[in-house]
Amino acid sequence: MRILIAGGTGFVGSRLTQFFKEQGHEIYILTRNPHAQDYQEQVSYIEWLSPHSQPETELDEIDVCINLSGTSLNSGRWTNVKKQQILESRMMTTREFIRIMGALPQKPKVFVNASAIGFYGTSEEQVFTEDTIEPGHDFLAEVCSVWETEAQEAEELGIRTVFTRFGLILDRQEGALPKIALPYRLMAGGRLGNGKQWMSWIHIDDVVGAIDYIIHHEKIAGPVNLTAPHPKRNQDFGRTLSSVFKKPHWLPAPSFAIRTILGEMSILILKGQYVYPEKLDQSGYSFKHPTLKETLENIYS
Repeated sequence: MRILIAGGTGFVGSRLTQFFKEQGHEIYILTRNPHAQDYQEQVSYIEWLSPHSQPETELDEIDVCINLSGTSLNSGRWTNVKKQQILESRMMTTREFIRIMGALPQKPKVFVNASAIGFYGTSEEQVFTEDTIEPGHDFLAEVCSVWETEAQEAEELGIRTVFTRFGLILDRQEGALPKIALPYRLMAGGRLGNGKQWMSWIHIDDVVGAIDYIIHHEKIAGPVNLTAPHPKRNQDFGRTLSSVFKKPHWLPAPSFAIRTILGEMSILILKGQYVYPEKLDQSGYSFKHPTLKETLENIYS
């Protein structure tokens, strides 16, 4: 297959690129700086989002399109300017991706657009599945809702469109886990806030595996929760991490201190949601790492 990726040099994108290379596919990565990228076999870098770039003229017979672009949610305190950047970066890249697909003489079979479980808002009691239609009422929910609405325009081109709602992606080197694990390494781990907030997590290997599964299963469309089937409350997540590290779980971080440091961005730590991957489950996807203890042991083995 020929696979076009935006955000292909990021956390998830680089793992997908490596996986697709091992499967023998050709990968095309949209980037603002194609000449700054290291050479890789089977990988071509194509310039986009510059005044004169026309990526569609360098592409032919693309089978799969994957959009992972957007300003990171963790790239600084959520000022009004930062929030605008987070929203506009997702809208702009998605809109441009759809324009590119529309300009291709042969349309791709599937468009996978990133989203997040932040779509659902937060709750300590409710269970969310893809059947939950109404978004939440906070900033993240607004961003995800608008983002998915923009991506849905790809359906007008006759392209199967999937919104992958990412949960907390666990990896040893990248993502949130190294920061979560650091206090435990320093013998200072404990619950965050009241510890009751749900953490709907997923191993990076299952992110890659699930996206590959979605590509090959034509009946899967619309929102898909990329979370493991067994979320954990923050206090239980911490206790599991402490048992894997054989370090204590004893020093809580109070909510007011976290809010003081992070401001509105503290919602990423102090709030959560129980999100179940119903579509993956019902379609027959088999998780490589379904339980947290085994996942953390795999990551830190």
